[in-house]
Amino acid sequence: MIFDIEMIESFYKKLDSRILEIRKRLNHPLTLSEKILFSHIYPENKTKPYSRGVDYVDFMPDRVAMQDATAQMAILQFMMAGKETTFVPASVHCDHLILAQSGAVADLKSAGVTNKEVYEFLSSVCNKYGIGFWKPGAGIIHQIVLENYAFPGGMMIGTDSHTPNAGGLGMIAIGVGGADAVDVLAGMGWELKFPKIIGIKLTGKLSGWSSAKDIILKISGLLTVKGGTGNIIEYFGEGAESLSCTGKATICNMGAETGATCSIFGFDKAMTEYLIATGRKDVADLALKNIDHLTADKDVYADPERYYDKYLEINLSELEPYINGPFTPDLATPISRMKEEAVKNSWPVDVEVGLIGSCTNSSYEDISRAASVVKNALSQKLVARTEFTITPGSEQIRSIAERDGFLDLFRKIGGEVFANACGPCIGQWARKDADNKKVNTIIHSFNRNFSKRADGNPNTHTFVASPEIVTAIVLSGKLTFNPITDTLINSEGKEVILAEPTGLELPPEGFGNVESGYQKPVHGKNVEKIIIATGSDRLQFLTPFKAWDGHDFLSLPLLIKAKGKCTTDHISMAGFWLKYRGHLENISGNYMIGAVNYFNDQTNSILNQLTGSYDTVPHIARAYRDSGSGSAVVGEENFGEGSSREHAAMEPRFLGVKVVLVKSFARIHETNLKKQGVLPLTFLNKDDYNKIKEDDKIDITGLANFAPESQLTVTLTHSDGTKEKFQSIHSYNESQIEWFKAGSALNIIRKSKNKNV
Repeated sequence: MIFDIEMIESFYKKLDSRILEIRKRLNHPLTLSEKILFSHIYPENKTKPYSRGVDYVDFMPDRVAMQDATAQMAILQFMMAGKETTFVPASVHCDHLILAQSGAVADLKSAGVTNKEVYEFLSSVCNKYGIGFWKPGAGIIHQIVLENYAFPGGMMIGTDSHTPNAGGLGMIAIGVGGADAVDVLAGMGWELKFPKIIGIKLTGKLSGWSSAKDIILKISGLLTVKGGTGNIIEYFGEGAESLSCTGKATICNMGAETGATCSIFGFDKAMTEYLIATGRKDVADLALKNIDHLTADKDVYADPERYYDKYLEINLSELEPYINGPFTPDLATPISRMKEEAVKNSWPVDVEVGLIGSCTNSSYEDISRAASVVKNALSQKLVARTEFTITPGSEQIRSIAERDGFLDLFRKIGGEVFANACGPCIGQWARKDADNKKVNTIIHSFNRNFSKRADGNPNTHTFVASPEIVTAIVLSGKLTFNPITDTLINSEGKEVILAEPTGLELPPEGFGNVESGYQKPVHGKNVEKIIIATGSDRLQFLTPFKAWDGHDFLSLPLLIKAKGKCTTDHISMAGFWLKYRGHLENISGNYMIGAVNYFNDQTNSILNQLTGSYDTVPHIARAYRDSGSGSAVVGEENFGEGSSREHAAMEPRFLGVKVVLVKSFARIHETNLKKQGVLPLTFLNKDDYNKIKEDDKIDITGLANFAPESQLTVTLTHSDGTKEKFQSIHSYNESQIEWFKAGSALNIIRKSKNKNV
C-alpha cells in the first residue's frame, strides 16, 4: 500500500517547473537542500535569494507526523484552531507510552490497559480530522515513516526531534514542537530561519566492524552538540552512495545530536531498492524520472567548499568503530582508545546491560548484523556476560526478524525482546534496582545518553555504539573490549576471537504482508464529538493563554538559575511523566525538576523569595504566578538541547514564567518558547550570567519598542537594594513579535480560523 500517492504524484509533476523557476531566480548551482527548501516555499511565488542563517522563510511541508506523547498536546492545540480537517496528510504513532518491563507481549497488554484513555482519544481525533493512526505495537514513528511515508525530495515536519530520520530517503524532515505542527495542519505557512548547509563528503567504503552508526558518532564528536545548530547536514560522495538506505537513516536520525535542523542524502540506488522492497515501486519510478532534481548540481560536488557554509570529508575506509559518552552524545572515543580513556576518566568498565534497537538502529540490516555476531558467538561456545535487550523498530521488522531466525538467536544467548516501541531510549524502562542510584555502566545503540534518561539513575554511565559493537560488549561484559583486537574465553576455557559481523541491507524473502496496526481514518461529520472525561488526570482541554498586557516585565523574582547542561529532559522529564503529556496542569509538576540550581548544586530545591524557605521548582513557580508577579528563568549554553517536546515551553507559560534568559538556546526549544508566548532572551555579554543572585528581582524593559534586532534592558535589583543593568538580545522577527503580543502563535491562528488559507 502506498500512502498519499496523489500528493506524491502532484509534487513530482510540479517539481521540474519549480526547479526551473528556482534556477532563474537564484542564478547559481544548487545544493540538494536548496532544491527541496525552495520547492516548498509558501506560497510558491515568494521565491527569492534568501540569506542562509539570516532570513525567516515560510514553508509548506508535505506532511506531518506525530508520536503519541507529543500528539496529545499538538492535537489539543489543533482542536482550538477551529478546522474540520488537516490541510496536509498526517499520522499519529503510538510508540512512546509503552513501558519496557516484562517482554513484548506482556508490556503491550499492560500499555493497552494503562493508556486506554489516551489511545481512545487519539484514535477518535484521528478519525475526526482524517489523520492516519498507528496502534500500539505497530512500531516507532521514524521507522514507520521510513517504511511507509518518506519520499525523495519531499518535506515533512514531525513532533519528535529525530524526525530527520527520513533524510535517509532523501527527504527534508525536521523535528518541531506541536504548535509548529498546528501551523501546517491548519494550512498556514510554517516559519523557519533559512538554514545554513554543512556539506560532508564521504569517501571510501565501510568494512569489518565499522558501520553507518560510527559515521555519525564520529561527526557528533567533530561538531559537538551545538555545532550543527541552524544547519542542514548534506552528505554526498561515493562513500554516501555505498551506504544502505537504512544506514543513511541512522546517520540522519542521530544528526539531531549535533543540533542540526536535519540531515539528508541525495537519491541513489540504495533508496530505489528500499522503496521497491517496501512496496513503493511507483514512488521509486517517479523519483528516478526526477533524479537530477534529487541530488545537488554537479558544480556543487565539484567545488563543495564554495557552495557549503562548512565542509568536512571523512574516509570510510579508515573509520574505526566509536563509543560515545557517558552523559553526552558528543564525547566520541574510537574503540582503540577506550581502554585508556576509561582509566583516565574513572568510568566503570563492567557493563551491566546492553540494549540494541530503537528508532536509530532497528532496521533489518542492524538486526541481521547483530544476529551474525551472536550466531558466531554461539558456534564458539561463548555466553553473554550482561543483560541483553532488543527493541525492534516496527512490527514489520519484528515479524521478519522472527521469520528469519534472528530473534531466536538473541533469545538463545539470554536476550529479551521488548515491544516495538521507544522503551528504554526515552526512559520508558522499568529497570530493576535503578532507584538505588548505584554507579554503573550500560551501553546501547540509541541516540541520546543524557544523565537519568534511560533509567532515571543519575549514576548510570550510558554509552552509545552500533548494535554490533553493543552485542560484542554484551559477550565480554567490559566497556573496554575491542572485538577487532581482543579475544574472549569460551565455556571450554579456550581463547577465541569474534568474526566480523555480516548482514543484509534488505530481507532476501522480502518484507511480506504484515498486519501493520494501521487504522485508516473514518473521516466525516458523523464522527462523534471528542469527549474528555471530567476529572481525567491524563487529558485536559486547553484554555488559550492571555495576550501580553502591553507593559514591561517588572520585579520578576528569579525562579531558578540553572547550572551547566539543561536539556529538555532536565526541563520536562519523560519516563514517569509521559502519562501526563495530554494534561498541562499535571505535566507542569515536573518543570525544571532535573535542572541543577547554581546556588546549591541541588536539583528541585530553590529559594522561595515569598517565604525565605526552599521548596520544589513547580511549587514555587505556582506561588509566584498566583501572587501575580510571574517569574524568570536563567540558564547557560544550548539551553533546551535535546527533544522537541513543547511541554518544556508550555509548562513555564502555564506556571507564569515570563522570560527565559540564557547564554544560548537550542533551536527547537527557542522556537517553542516563542510560540507559547514566553520571552526567550540571550545575554549580550555572556559574563552577565554571573551577576544574577539567588534572591534577585528582574526587570525586562523596552518591550514598548520591541522590534527585530532590538535590545531589551535587564535590570537586576539585589536584596540589598543595589541595581545592575545590562543588555539582552533576541532573535524575534516581526511575525514572531505578533505571537508574543497575542499571547501565543495559536491565538493568531484562532483569530484567522474563518479565513481561507
